[in-house]
Amino acid sequence: MKETQEEDLRFMRMALAEGRAAGEAGEVPIGALVVCQGRIIARAHNLTEMLRDVTAHAEMQAITSAADFLGGKYLNDCTVYVTVEPCVMCAGALGWAQVKRIVYGASDEKRGYTRFAPLALHPRCTVTAGVLEEECREMMQEFFRGKR
Repeated sequence: MKETQEEDLRFMRMALAEGRAAGEAGEVPIGALVVCQGRIIARAHNLTEMLRDVTAHAEMQAITSAADFLGGKYLNDCTVYVTVEPCVMCAGALGWAQVKRIVYGASDEKRGYTRFAPLALHPRCTVTAGVLEEECREMMQEFFRGKR
């Protein structure tokens, strides 16, 4: 259990770095990683502004990259690390990809899947919330303070 917690912290710090890269590029600072058997197979962050695509969320980019890496659409041996709770769209995609586990930092009370679609994930998927929550939340708050 302790090993999993340490791994979660390590990978979430990497997802935070992806989120910071997004923020520096003018994107909402959300970062994501896909980890399979202890190895990072995809890194991504929001690209909605750059691509002018509302579906270009960090999780969507990471899912696509990981599926390409694995050569198949299912990520059933993978853990997705994301700095903010997935939205309904991303939770649905993570469900269709049959992700084994999701680890996220900050909750999203306004747009998070747990509020609107708590059953969107695959039934075998487990979720760990609140990993480096304060850092993840602060990154988002700082970004939006700069926009106001």
